[in-house]
Amino acid sequence: MTVHVSFSGGLDSTALLTRAVRSRGAENVQAVSMWYGQRHRKELEAAERIADALGVPWGTLNLMGLLSGGALLGEGAVPEGHYAAPSMALTVVHGRNLLFASALISRARPGDEVWLGVHAGDHFIYPDCRPEFITNLAATARTYGVEVRAPWVDITKSAIVAAEPGAPYELTWSCYNGRELHCGRCGTCVERAEAFAEAGVQDPTAYETAPEVVQP
Repeated sequence: MTVHVSFSGGLDSTALLTRAVRSRGAENVQAVSMWYGQRHRKELEAAERIADALGVPWGTLNLMGLLSGGALLGEGAVPEGHYAAPSMALTVVHGRNLLFASALISRARPGDEVWLGVHAGDHFIYPDCRPEFITNLAATARTYGVEVRAPWVDITKSAIVAAEPGAPYELTWSCYNGRELHCGRCGTCVERAEAFAEAGVQDPTAYETAPEVVQP
């Protein structure tokens, strides 16, 4: 049995990969990252380092040309400040998680598992992060003998950070701008900083500009 983890190199998927290793054993885990033309390609470098630190094999799938639209693919500027529905909508890449999950299910074999790091904070804007999406996807995957698991689907990003103490968060990458340091201004940088603050976990991130965090 192999656990195929959809692995971006960010906080959520790093906690997910850490849990998979701790519960299934590194020898049974495969970390898979996606190259789809994202402007923050730097996340792939982080993913490779984290997989190496956790002792699991890592690879990428080239999905270039299969997705379109949104700030993550270079259409417009990355929104700054706290996420709200209008700004978060600019980061939507339609069908992204559906494509990622489908690719992993296609790679899996009967008896394997596919793990996804979707979480409750994304429900209101991303349809492919919602519990009903995961429920329906899991039912479809079972027709292939594959189990889909999304352990974070009902919890917040701060709860995720707290769920796996000792995970290599210092190696993770979140910023959608993909520069040398986390910018500290885009929505995902602010969300990242707030997750650490709310979880009561030291934020190891070097930011260009300190994010404006609303204290819990």
